[in-house]
Amino acid sequence: MKKAFRIKKNEEFQAAFKHGKSFANRQLVIYYVKKPDQEHIRVGLSVGKKIGNAVTRNRIKRYLRQAFQEMEAQIREEYDIVIIARKPTKDMGQEEIRKSLNHLLYKECLLKNNQRKSRH
Repeated sequence: MKKAFRIKKNEEFQAAFKHGKSFANRQLVIYYVKKPDQEHIRVGLSVGKKIGNAVTRNRIKRYLRQAFQEMEAQIREEYDIVIIARKPTKDMGQEEIRKSLNHLLYKECLLKNNQRKSRH
């Protein structure tokens, strides 16, 4: 994932929390805001200190970025998405995190192949 497509500023995270919709499973929470004029998806990651030390948090972020890279072509472009990791991610591998993320994106109709039943 290119750095230009990451959400970095606190204001952008807060806008997603305040104006966006959210959906969660046991491992992850996503907040997403539709930005119709946007040509590329933007992603912000949040892994809190309760989850573990810096090594653990960075590993989880690396896994999430890798999952997004693999799924990037399938995700609808016009969204800002913020992903918050929950405690169970501490013990998960890369494939499990990818499946969890895919589940959330599918359920919220953020994947291109399930636009037909989109609620947005």
